[in-house]
Amino acid sequence: MSDASKSPRGHDAPQAPADLPRLWPQGAVSLIGMAGAGKSTLGRLLAEKLGWAHVDTDKVIEAYYGLPLQDVLDGMGLEAFLKAENTLVALLNVRRAVISTGGSVIYGREAMERLKLLGPVVHLNISMASFLKRVGDGGNRGLAIAPGRTREDLFNERQPLYQAAADFAVSTDSSDQQASLEKLHAWLVADAPTGSTAASQSTTTEKKA
Repeated sequence: MSDASKSPRGHDAPQAPADLPRLWPQGAVSLIGMAGAGKSTLGRLLAEKLGWAHVDTDKVIEAYYGLPLQDVLDGMGLEAFLKAENTLVALLNVRRAVISTGGSVIYGREAMERLKLLGPVVHLNISMASFLKRVGDGGNRGLAIAPGRTREDLFNERQPLYQAAADFAVSTDSSDQQASLEKLHAWLVADAPTGSTAASQSTTTEKKA
């Protein structure tokens, strides 16, 4: 396997200046949260609504190594996997994209710095009960959990990290994905100038459908 655990270099993606609206043409929106929170599903829906690309970082890791995520994790071990994930996400150079991340991305300092540079970071928040129900025993999900730790331990460890990193949070406990999408989209365009591309993008996209 190639070594993806070295320090990332060549960070040339644009930084979102603080005075720009949440949605800007050279930026991105990143979704973080626990496994089972709906990051991939809601990410695809939001990307479609905005007319943007969708990037799933778990799929990026799979494509880089040519293996299913669980096999990558099993082959590398937890520590090396987290380093590889951190580096690959830190090297993302995308624009006009919705980024759905793996739950363990929150441990990567450079990865989170990169996501914050690209644009808003949104926490898809679920309760422990929803998490446990949706992930089951975690088998074959590529769940990055240390030996001896329970899923409850993992949830309690990560939740404050997501909350600290996020610019906004949306509850996805409900199965009503459309309601979650509309709440997230409303926040993203709330500070867009009247008549801007960001404010009208989804309407234009829907009219073309």
